[in-house]
Amino acid sequence: MPNSFTHDTFLSPFTWRYGSDAMRSIWSESHKRKLWRRIWVALAEAQQAAGLVTAAQVKDLEANQNNIDLDRAHEIESQIHHDLMAEIRTYAEQSTIGGGIIHLGATSMDIEDNAEALRLRESMVLLVDYTQKLLTELATLIEREADHVCMAFTHLQPAEPTTVGYRLASYAQDLLTDFAALQQGLTNIRGKGFKGAVGTGASYSELLSGTGMTPAQMEAQIMDKLELGSFTIATQTYPRRQDWDVINTLAGFAMTIYRMAFDMRILQSPPFGEWAEPFGASQVGSSAMPFKRNPINAENLDSLARYLAALPRVAWDNAAHNLLERTLDDSANRRIFLPEAFLTAEELLMRATKLVAGLRIDSEGIQRNLDTYGVFAATERLLMEAARNGGNRQDLHEIIREHSLKAWEAIRKGQDNPLADSLSADKQIRQLVAPERVKELLQAEAHIGDAPARARQIAALIRENVAGTVS
Repeated sequence: MPNSFTHDTFLSPFTWRYGSDAMRSIWSESHKRKLWRRIWVALAEAQQAAGLVTAAQVKDLEANQNNIDLDRAHEIESQIHHDLMAEIRTYAEQSTIGGGIIHLGATSMDIEDNAEALRLRESMVLLVDYTQKLLTELATLIEREADHVCMAFTHLQPAEPTTVGYRLASYAQDLLTDFAALQQGLTNIRGKGFKGAVGTGASYSELLSGTGMTPAQMEAQIMDKLELGSFTIATQTYPRRQDWDVINTLAGFAMTIYRMAFDMRILQSPPFGEWAEPFGASQVGSSAMPFKRNPINAENLDSLARYLAALPRVAWDNAAHNLLERTLDDSANRRIFLPEAFLTAEELLMRATKLVAGLRIDSEGIQRNLDTYGVFAATERLLMEAARNGGNRQDLHEIIREHSLKAWEAIRKGQDNPLADSLSADKQIRQLVAPERVKELLQAEAHIGDAPARARQIAALIRENVAGTVS
């Protein structure tokens, strides 16, 4: 089996295009085998404490712990068709003193599932760091834009004013929930422990008979060495529900980032023209249309998020179909979706952070939309004041509606919005509210409630949650 690859053969985009070298290293074949060997050494140390192996044997295994030889392991695997046994034999060939006691009493998943749990934890630690960076960038932008009034849209139609900071805070609030789930998930990661072929620990009971050490004590010593908790109950594997829980957490990030990126795509389209993602001086938007400034980063985020959102179903099937004490129909897909889920989540967080940090807020575009549509929303203020001054609420509603329909028709024809002028000139309105007061009430910028304060509250919550932790 070749151990080096070029672009002359298929390579996954995650090999070089998406994700970081650090995450790729965690999910590399070399790192996995180093973890296997680390676990075999911890097993041997516990068995030394029980008097089953010698200090010299353990020392020999420790000396060769990081001497990974993938060429030799693959050569053996091509003959015996078992990757873990191939690694055992490779390790044993290197360890002439301790090689004979590698894997004593263990089953494959005692090694593989504990190593997998360690990789899940290492990967989640990386995501914690990336999430903190994204949250910090969002907090900075929220604070800067907390008072920046813009139009809000419901059903993709102009609604009432909000602020840019408040809109950003809605994404940040969801991301804080994702962050909390990630932290809790990280705390919950557990390995299988050492429970043998069907989880009963029978092989260890036989092995440890008469040593004074119980299987539970041996397991505790090894897991303490690995600094990893273990499930009380496991079959041949750790419960596959753990994978589902982890992938669901990552899909939560994808959901939040997808929504934010989709909104960014909408808001940087010319009809809205309010936001724009970073666009390099030499960047090409289209091979056919030189003028294009396509939202490629936001589109990339939505594309990757859509893929990650599909992966929990694979993990669900693995957990639900893990029949009796174990089936092997999860093995092949776990080699694919576990690393790809983390690399996808990492790319989403890294790219979203760059997008937020470089996001351009177009004040002129925002003001243009506010001038065009804000006055419609502000008619609610006029309605309330006119009614307080003795007007009939139903009659006033109909007057404002008729003026609004005419104003919409003017806008459709490309004219300026005439609503403020027409309402301030209406005889029935003027009897209740002075013309100058009508125009004052129709200033949409004042119709934002406590949005700025709430936006700053989320920014403060972010600062509180990530203070001193961003590297």
